[in-house]
Amino acid sequence: MRYAVLVTGPAGAGKSTFAKSFMTHLAASKRTGHLVNLDPAADPSSFEYEPTIDIRDLISLEDVMSELEYGPNGGIVYCFEYLLQNMDWLEEELGGYEDDYLIIDCPGQIELYTHHPFIPTLVQHLSRMDIRTCATYLIESQFMEDKYKFFSGVLSAMSAMVNLEIPWINIMSKMDLITLNPEDPSGGARNGLRKKKDIARYLDPDPLLIATTRGDKSDKTNPRFHALNQAIVQLIEDHPLVSFLPLDLTDTDSLEYVISHIDYTMQYGESEEPKEPHDLDEGDFQDLE
Repeated sequence: MRYAVLVTGPAGAGKSTFAKSFMTHLAASKRTGHLVNLDPAADPSSFEYEPTIDIRDLISLEDVMSELEYGPNGGIVYCFEYLLQNMDWLEEELGGYEDDYLIIDCPGQIELYTHHPFIPTLVQHLSRMDIRTCATYLIESQFMEDKYKFFSGVLSAMSAMVNLEIPWINIMSKMDLITLNPEDPSGGARNGLRKKKDIARYLDPDPLLIATTRGDKSDKTNPRFHALNQAIVQLIEDHPLVSFLPLDLTDTDSLEYVISHIDYTMQYGESEEPKEPHDLDEGDFQDLE
């Protein structure tokens, strides 16, 4: 059985760093992993692990922008439309790996996950190839600075989950940027001081964070958005799909915690047949003499 993890999320969420740490963890655990780069705009020097499969071997954003005079966003969409027309290339590249972990590092264009057909088509191809697949969606912890910004991230994660229809894990990345110590010599985390109870409300999104009563003096938002906020609250309460695992890559236990959830989600190893021990002979006992 082969396994694939789609590392998705908006630009700057730490996808490539997470993929690198994932590869390091697999190597330390004596498990075989392969990095698959599906970002045609990726800088080759940014990879600590050389991608086993790289979309840039088929098409690169630089070539599209220079030859077709597209902008960055339009160029990336063109690259994936070109890949859709050449999925046999990707299937051939993926065909040679057995009992392996494929870590697929995806680009940061949100539309690729929310409404573009590429990622769902990719998932269908992986399923047809008997590759057990799940997705991770990373949101940077800076979204906890502003509750409205945070819920825009929650809605984008929900949209991607509904669009792909595969086992899914949402991750709150860069948790090391949050501090509970006001005397932190680093000057405090970028996201400000947070108490544990405040962080918990964001990891398991509490719709009441954006629920306000009309006329409430504590409500500093435009009253015209009151009905919209209430509709979002109702949507999240009716479809409680999104929760986040905290990820601090400076903490080994945090990384292992996230990866254990990924293993469990894909039922890693449960379908593997036990390996037969080799026949013993006299040479096997020499070290015991």
